[in-house]
Amino acid sequence: MATVGENRSFWDGEYDWRDEGHEWSVAWGGADMQWFGTILPRLHAYVPAETILEIAPGFGRWTSYLKGLCDRLILVDISKKCIDACREKFASCFHITYHVNDGYSLDMVPDGEIDLVFSFDSLVHAEKDVIKAYVSQLASKLSKDGVAFIHHSNIGQYERYFRFWQKDTLPKGLINWLKEKGVVEPTDHWRAYSMTGSLMRQMVEEAGLFCISQEYINWGTKPSRLIDCITVFSRKDSKWKGPTRTFINRDFMKEAYHISSLSRLYSLSSLGKGG
Repeated sequence: MATVGENRSFWDGEYDWRDEGHEWSVAWGGADMQWFGTILPRLHAYVPAETILEIAPGFGRWTSYLKGLCDRLILVDISKKCIDACREKFASCFHITYHVNDGYSLDMVPDGEIDLVFSFDSLVHAEKDVIKAYVSQLASKLSKDGVAFIHHSNIGQYERYFRFWQKDTLPKGLINWLKEKGVVEPTDHWRAYSMTGSLMRQMVEEAGLFCISQEYINWGTKPSRLIDCITVFSRKDSKWKGPTRTFINRDFMKEAYHISSLSRLYSLSSLGKGG
């Protein structure tokens, strides 16, 4: 997986943002269907929130929805290109502030004022040093009942499997054939190999925070390989304190397929309204 510097270089220069990140919502039939069908049902208990911090917003795919759910929205990204794009896209939204960081620091975020931290489909590319840095700082950034909703990598749980098929010693023709037959995963989706769900929970607890829930999900992978995890956490003295709930969701991509089927009737694009 890439370092912070390599990530910045890729998203600031090499990556083509012509579709503004919407290319990653195709499996759901569009960003609007993914937001209302997959993300908001998981997030709805925590919004609206007075102050929201979005980490790694990209070109604002989810910012478009978050901005209407708060009085103040803070965007932080390592990519200047992404922050500039968001600044231009949401120029009429005077409750949004924009920050380019070094990939680790949240010094620009006020202490004790964040009611919701949100990051989805971005920090899956961040290694454990980045995640640990963010989690440790969020202990002081969250308000009393503030919640962090973080989508991150769990591919470390399957590192031996993916590393085996990435070996240069194996015939590429054989590997490609096995991928075509569905025997081997076609890609690791550029996930961070140093991260797992269990490690995330450990980081949360070491930061003096409380893990509300964890959902392990597949992402373009077979149901048996849950390469991602959504972790929700808060302060220990928050109203959310209770038993940590864990859900092994092997049907996540089935959910996406079902939502995509509905998108032919209900998505903004199917109604000729963009999206």
